[in-house]
Amino acid sequence: WTPTRARDRRSGMGLSCLGRADNTPCYDSDKSILHFSNVHAGKVPIGQPRLRWHHGPVQALPITSLYVHVPFCAHKCEYCAFYSEASSGELINRYVTSLVREMELVANDLKPRTVFFGGGTPSILNLRQWETVLRAMERLNLLGADEWTIESNPATVSLDKARLWRDFGVNRVSMGVQSLDEKLLERLGRIHSRDQVFKSFDTLRCAGFENVNVDLMFAIPTQTMEVWRATLREAIALGSEHLSSYEVIYEEDTPLYAQLQAREFDVDEDLACEMYDELIQMTGANGLVQYEIANFARDFRVGQRCAQRAVDVPERSPPPRRAEDSAALPALACQHNVNYWRGGSFYGLGPSATGYVHGVRTKNWSNTQLYCEQLEKGRRAIESSEQLSPEARAGEIAAFGLRMNAGWRFEEFQQVTAFDLREGWAAEMREFIDRGWAQTNEKGFWLNARGLRFADAAAEAFLRLPSMAQ
Repeated sequence: WTPTRARDRRSGMGLSCLGRADNTPCYDSDKSILHFSNVHAGKVPIGQPRLRWHHGPVQALPITSLYVHVPFCAHKCEYCAFYSEASSGELINRYVTSLVREMELVANDLKPRTVFFGGGTPSILNLRQWETVLRAMERLNLLGADEWTIESNPATVSLDKARLWRDFGVNRVSMGVQSLDEKLLERLGRIHSRDQVFKSFDTLRCAGFENVNVDLMFAIPTQTMEVWRATLREAIALGSEHLSSYEVIYEEDTPLYAQLQAREFDVDEDLACEMYDELIQMTGANGLVQYEIANFARDFRVGQRCAQRAVDVPERSPPPRRAEDSAALPALACQHNVNYWRGGSFYGLGPSATGYVHGVRTKNWSNTQLYCEQLEKGRRAIESSEQLSPEARAGEIAAFGLRMNAGWRFEEFQQVTAFDLREGWAAEMREFIDRGWAQTNEKGFWLNARGLRFADAAAEAFLRLPSMAQ
């Protein structure tokens, strides 16, 4: 198995899993919805028995999550397959105007509890552009989310910008650090330096941010275990409230993929496994609770910020959390991502963004010019949409929930999908229990520490349409 980086790390929608079968579902833009090759919308195939529904129709989920894609970057990184383009002042201004129009079209159907601005590089917008967006959200009653995240590059964060975000209610920033080694930052095509990481972190603290995520990558070409361990130690010592970490993957049509094909470097899967083990050990020993394959959070409330401190380097893995402990999320888990993993609805705005609203999956144009043209004509910039059958959606939700350490509580799964996990996926549950990958009790089903390493294979099995228990 190898840990793999999800395309959608921010929305958490891609399956950044271990032991991937490489039919990995992929989301356009951490960040919105995914397109499966083996799950289809519409009717159940002929000959496929329809699963019994329980307790009436699917419980309606309010539209309480909003993802906004900002598609601009100062420079495209070597590994990046997200939709983005070089920043241009004129095009960014046009995008901002169009984004406000798109917000106006959906505002009446949206009461966000979580908001996530991803990219691209959202922090590349200047103060005037940000103020235009934020004032529009204020006018449309879209402020006041419980959790509001903006992704940032350490090279594009200023104190004035951070203070503006805080003034309008942004309360969480995700820093795209990736590495604290200068050579590896250059290897990845990142525009920031290690010094800018520490300066930007201090800037966010000065602006009043008490919930910061640090995003790292491992198994980078030429990265050694010594360098990875040093990066982990320094990143944890910052005292951030959340850490996410993914293995680099090689997407077609990226410079890094071309270099791999040209055999400029080799992929060491054994080393990648060891790096993931080191990640689990060091986070667990330093108060960062794993709640999803690649995500770790502090289990205290905002305002109880931990100071920078020495980092414990464990000689062995910390004891695993008991099954009864794993159902509760750490206090500072990313609620926006949890909404995805738990089958919630969400709006996706901006070029290439996808959404899932009232049973319909939508995808915006992956072209900023086309996106703007559609909104300038007074209509949503939707390139495609599909109505998912309840069975297909239930399969997706079953798979996504297994990303999380808590897995699924049977009652919760039935409330969300109107299907019984034990009835529709009995064979899969038994298979993974027999393999030693999963556990169950009268309340739920979850992958254990070993099973999480093979979560992609498990998710692929659960993605299928549910079947009737014989």
